[in-house]
Amino acid sequence: MDYLVQLAASPTAWVALATLIVMEIVLGIDNLIFISILTNKLPEQHRAKARRIGISMALILRLGLLSTIAFIVQLTEPVIELFDHAFSWKDMILIAGGLFLLWKATTEIHHSMDPAPEDPKSQSSGVSLGFAAAIGQILLLDLVFSIDSIITAVGMTEHLPIMVIAVLVSVLVMLLAAEPLARFINDNPTVVMLALGFLIMIGMTLIAEGFGAHVPKGYVYAAMAFSATIEGLNILSRRAKQKRIAAEA
Repeated sequence: MDYLVQLAASPTAWVALATLIVMEIVLGIDNLIFISILTNKLPEQHRAKARRIGISMALILRLGLLSTIAFIVQLTEPVIELFDHAFSWKDMILIAGGLFLLWKATTEIHHSMDPAPEDPKSQSSGVSLGFAAAIGQILLLDLVFSIDSIITAVGMTEHLPIMVIAVLVSVLVMLLAAEPLARFINDNPTVVMLALGFLIMIGMTLIAEGFGAHVPKGYVYAAMAFSATIEGLNILSRRAKQKRIAAEA
């Protein structure tokens, strides 16, 4: 109890908490984009449920990993050496997650460019399988992003209560933003391609990190913000043109 009181009275702890919350929210954007794109592929009645399950599991994974900090720290220790480069469990998990993101985003782009005809008879029977597959893929990426998130938190502060609060706040923000983001992506088809491009970039970043090439997150998110701004201007331009055409008609 005295420890928590001392922590609450420390200005340094508050600064660390604010910084870590911002960092966790930023890291959660990648996770949220993937969840939004994937759940939009499900039938309407299953989307909200899948998003809630995906984000809830992200919270459980993060809190579970926080309870095993000693184990998490060991994940950064080299366990295998290939081609004169030492790989840790964290490196291999990031590489596997990056490859999965590349595969998933490329598959979705291919499907968007050349959609395969669907069999109406199989749609009703494939709902549960599609839902289960979506949850499985979300859990896989939740694990990758959670490990990256918790290792970042451990590197920024040594106080467990600060880490827990930052994780709770970031997941709450994800939960609040999930529905509007998914609806926006669903209502603006061109944004889907942009978001898939983001996933490819994030996947390449994870692979590069796994091979020891540090990519400053600021550059990645600056590129994402710039691209999103341009796409936002395109959306506003199209809407203004549609309103003008409707007014002239």
